[in-house]
Amino acid sequence: MALNIYILTLNMLLNISYNDIKQKKEIDKLVGKPFSIKERLKMGGIGSEKLIISSASVNIKNLLLLDNNINKCNIELRPKGIIVYFRSLLETYGLIIPYFKLKIYKGKAKEYSIYKDSLYIKVLADKKSIHKFFKKIIKNRLENSLPSIDE
Repeated sequence: MALNIYILTLNMLLNISYNDIKQKKEIDKLVGKPFSIKERLKMGGIGSEKLIISSASVNIKNLLLLDNNINKCNIELRPKGIIVYFRSLLETYGLIIPYFKLKIYKGKAKEYSIYKDSLYIKVLADKKSIHKFFKKIIKNRLENSLPSIDE
């Protein structure tokens, strides 16, 4: 069990069901503190609607297989990254992805893939609002990413 927790922490796939101050500080260090209410209103919201998961990496898929519910997630924007939240059984998990590790691909017309190293989640994008939210993620990432060597 301890090895399993270590692997989850190493990949920043965390069980965030419980109020753990050390864990919150670690998350805030990686992706920044949550936006203030004023910033949230200015941005037009920082959270996605419920997204249906069409596919996921082995670690995430094993968690999702534990219950028989429809696999859904939602995404929260943070100043230095995103957090992808999903539930399995009665636990809430978060995939913490700083912008410098975030890769977003649009393979099919109605599907986005979110990658962080070897972990990924593919979500269906069957509404305009979902496409708009992913554009917001990409815009936020560009505005807050580190300058490259070329600059």
